[in-house]
Amino acid sequence: MEYIELFFKSIFVDNMIFAYFLGMCSYLAVSKKVDTAVGLGAAVIFVLAVTVPLNWLLDQYVLQEGALAWLGPEYAEYDLGFLSFILFIATIATMVQLVEIVVEKFSPGLYNSLGIFLPLIAVNCAILGGSLFMQSREIPTLGLALTYGVGSGIGWFLAILAIAAIREKIRYSHVPPALRGLGITFILTGLMAIGFMSFGGMLTGGDDGEQSPQAIEQDMKSEPNSADVEGILKKDKIVEITTALNR
Repeated sequence: MEYIELFFKSIFVDNMIFAYFLGMCSYLAVSKKVDTAVGLGAAVIFVLAVTVPLNWLLDQYVLQEGALAWLGPEYAEYDLGFLSFILFIATIATMVQLVEIVVEKFSPGLYNSLGIFLPLIAVNCAILGGSLFMQSREIPTLGLALTYGVGSGIGWFLAILAIAAIREKIRYSHVPPALRGLGITFILTGLMAIGFMSFGGMLTGGDDGEQSPQAIEQDMKSEPNSADVEGILKKDKIVEITTALNR
């Protein structure tokens, strides 16, 4: 259940485009045709699916404080967290180079269509954001890191695919001259982001803040802790002082 929840939340609730607006450069530039958007989206899914788990391993066994304890007790106090950005970007650049070689070999047409934006995946903030979110949220297992990477990639893929399909159809619509191009694209992106926000309530639910009658009854029966007792005594003291001053 934890894997399914994280997977769907990374696609719909924590969408890289619609929730955090990461990777907007490629999103706006390569979303003029569906074919090109599908190719770039697939490349982003692959890079995120590989780099997030790899960077999780780096974070767990190299970067965190005490992560080098497996080398020996003398390395247990080392903290290499300041190298996170360098190592994460190096991992991402390596995977992007691999993707570029494969695409150029097996799909020259797609390689020419993507142009400079294929190697620029290495500096796509959505790719680095996936690894940094994984690190900041302290995802506990490699499997969850892989799930988060794949889900984030699919979320970005759906976003660019949707806007590309709309932009292809909107060419035949009567758009006001002032909004043609990026203007109407930004408006559509905002509207889709609002739509994706509705998934938050569906996945997180609205019962988190409610307590069952049994839990409420148990809380009423439980003894007050020391902090509660101290607060009550302070209030009684204040009341006594106020009464004395009024007299």
